[in-house]
Amino acid sequence: QVHLVESGGGLVQPGGSLRLSCTPSRSLRQIVARGWYRQAPGKEREFVADITTGGSTNYADSVKGRFTILRDYAEDTLYLQMSGLKPEDTAVYVCNYRYYSGGTVYPSDLWGQGTQVTVSS
Repeated sequence: QVHLVESGGGLVQPGGSLRLSCTPSRSLRQIVARGWYRQAPGKEREFVADITTGGSTNYADSVKGRFTILRDYAEDTLYLQMSGLKPEDTAVYVCNYRYYSGGTVYPSDLWGQGTQVTVSS
């Protein structure tokens, strides 16, 4: 079964930068959008950023101007470039590929395993 492989998480000081990556184990068809979500301790999962097949991007207000979502089109790898990191950015970051399968009316969601980002001095 196809799965998403994530990397790039770790411990970083406030104001630092990290780049997260997400790559599917095999090609997916009929992809609607690719995105990143995060879940902090004791909190519900929240939207961070996404990018459509056409290249349109959306960002949560909390990360605008600091995070950038982008794709490697040849490898279908999804990235999240994070700068100016704050302690409140600490969370498990999860990538998401939304896609249609076999003529279904509604799309399905494929989620990565999550990678821990900790911002602390």
